[in-house]
Amino acid sequence: MKHLLDAYAPAEMAQRVLKVGVAKARLPFPDTLILAVLAGAFIGLGAAFSTLTTTSPEMGFGPARVLGGLTFSLGLILVVVAGAELFTGNNLVAMAWASREITTRQVLRNWALVYVGNFLGSVGTAFLVFWSGTWALQGNAVAFHALGIASAKCDLGWTEAFVRGILCNALVCLAVWLCNSARSTTDKILAIVWPITGFVALGFEHCIANMYFIPLGILLKADEGLLEALGVGSSAYPSLSTTGLIENLVPVTLGNIVGGTLLVAGVYWFAYLRPRRDPA
Repeated sequence: MKHLLDAYAPAEMAQRVLKVGVAKARLPFPDTLILAVLAGAFIGLGAAFSTLTTTSPEMGFGPARVLGGLTFSLGLILVVVAGAELFTGNNLVAMAWASREITTRQVLRNWALVYVGNFLGSVGTAFLVFWSGTWALQGNAVAFHALGIASAKCDLGWTEAFVRGILCNALVCLAVWLCNSARSTTDKILAIVWPITGFVALGFEHCIANMYFIPLGILLKADEGLLEALGVGSSAYPSLSTTGLIENLVPVTLGNIVGGTLLVAGVYWFAYLRPRRDPA
């Protein structure tokens, strides 16, 4: 009975990730796209939850960021437990590629399709949240906070955004990696919460989350009535624009790929899956 309760060992986890990577790379086009849209929506919902819970400054800087990370974890919990295709987590597919179980074309097809689907889901969620009017809670305080988050992301320099992207997806992929040790839903949730809380609290950058945060900020900035209510001029948040979104997503996405494929998939492939010579 004990072996049915214990977590999978790391070597077993590597085999599970390999098998999942092959399945993801071979998933049909419509299935991949719809599950990717779902993942983008799930991450957007986690981002919306996190924005709300960190709106009040009364908690203090550190506690507020930890709470924001805990609530943001909703997104990856939904992705993993409900089942969806997330670009950042799918960087672990590189393990199957390194083992020559799938081709480069299959990897790039999966990443491209999932990235597009995530974008549609995240931006769609941003529109739904905007139309819902929930940003007006606490006397528009949520909107003011959301604008600040989006603007700060667009203000990041290329190097900062890239390195924060690396660190972010190292933690995200570690969360997914840890889920492969799990034998129950509870195990998976506990495996997800702390790495995700860490990346959010530390201010690292997740490209799919930014596909929600920045478009929502752009929508709020375009609402002249809101800006007037906040006492903010139309020239406020100059970097918050479609150009700012692109300039953020490029380095963050590249950083996420490096963090996920090299620092997690690459390291664990080398440790557990690389071909080994028979002892002499």
